[in-house]
Amino acid sequence: MSDAEAAIDERIKETSGLRRALIRPELGAIVGTIAVFAFFIIFAGDSGMFNAQGILNWSTVSAQFMIIAVGACMLMIAGEFDLSVGSMIGFAGMSIALISVTLQWPVWVAILLTFAICIAIGALNGIIVVRTGLPSFIVTLAFLFILRGFTIFFPQLIERRTIIGGISDVAVGDWLAPVFGGKILGGLFVWLADLGLVDVFERGTRAGGPVVDGIPMLIIWALALVAVAHVLLTRTRFGNWVFAAGGDAQAALYVGVPVNRVKILMFMFTAFCACVFATCQVMEFGSAGADRGLLKEFEAIIAVVIGGALLTGGYGSVIGAALGALIFGVVQQGLFFAGVESSLFRVFLGVILLFAVILNTYIRRIITGER
Repeated sequence: MSDAEAAIDERIKETSGLRRALIRPELGAIVGTIAVFAFFIIFAGDSGMFNAQGILNWSTVSAQFMIIAVGACMLMIAGEFDLSVGSMIGFAGMSIALISVTLQWPVWVAILLTFAICIAIGALNGIIVVRTGLPSFIVTLAFLFILRGFTIFFPQLIERRTIIGGISDVAVGDWLAPVFGGKILGGLFVWLADLGLVDVFERGTRAGGPVVDGIPMLIIWALALVAVAHVLLTRTRFGNWVFAAGGDAQAALYVGVPVNRVKILMFMFTAFCACVFATCQVMEFGSAGADRGLLKEFEAIIAVVIGGALLTGGYGSVIGAALGALIFGVVQQGLFFAGVESSLFRVFLGVILLFAVILNTYIRRIITGER
């Protein structure tokens, strides 16, 4: 066939620049992020939301969403769901507390052992899904109740309570605890305070010190996970396998993609992210509670959907999921700074989820050519 014939061949479909832009996973999240920031700059710009302490507040909340959204995004692109994430957070935090406070083992041992347990549970989730063919929705829903039940049962059995404190005391001098609960760049904020760019405390034991004394490791973990997952997904062969496993698992198997192994690894990665969240939370508050992590699995999924991932798998973006998490954090804190009733945050979640699903359905039809 000549070049001229190929140019007019009706089987060849030209892709316009606008169409290419519309099918970018991050498009909706980018637009949403710009809209949310514009809204709060207008209505809460004078409330302190965008000074150093305000930025730290909503950045920390966004980082929490971001950590679990990264794992949920990778798993959803691979074509599966994990509804046990929230219960995994509560379970992991309680595990660290019981091992370090009750058993009095070193905190670093408690952290590493908890990571091993959570990753093993993630692997078990994945193995059950791929071996039985059961929907991951059902399997992980079962583990949601199993893990939450254990999280309530064990502390009641051992300590006669469901909240265990004292973790900050036993973590003093531990080499691993600061990796999850410490802060970095404290000297930078002291220097910025000296320049008058950051406010300082005017009274109390910290008088003269900057109101922001460093960047929490929670934020560093969130950024690191986003960066690693994005590179893995977009720059490696394994990333192609993840997309293939979620797009058309049977076709992927025919071309040699280890679909089952990919799905199991993604369940393990999701559990790892939940454990990172739990460990940072425990180190920040110095305690673990049986009710920690409630509804976090749905918040993670909503962030991923806002970020452009299709519920059917095979399409999505870690950057989009991170922006979805940023939207959550900014809105949750922005409502407070704007003086709006905080319960409306749940209304926002429902509305934005509905619009995100409608947008994703439209994008799926563009990609597949459905009407």
